[in-house]
Amino acid sequence: MINLIEPFIKKLSKEDILNFAHKNNLSISEHELDFVYSFIKSNYATVLKNPNSFDIAIYKNEFSNENYLFLKNLIEKYKKMVI
Repeated sequence: MINLIEPFIKKLSKEDILNFAHKNNLSISEHELDFVYSFIKSNYATVLKNPNSFDIAIYKNEFSNENYLFLKNLIEKYKKMVI
């Protein structure tokens, strides 16, 4: 799966993240945008290899409550898809 996603991640821009947020009716801060962009670029392979070991709760303070809950639910959906 990493081979399929890696080209997309390499081209990922902050604008892509903003577009995703807007499509999902989320308002994100500059800090959230920077954090998500950096996190994805640095950690995508690790998370994809073992999604069940990823716990977003340790990053809760990086997000507004609304955005944290959205991401938590999104990650849970992904985990169910890969099991």
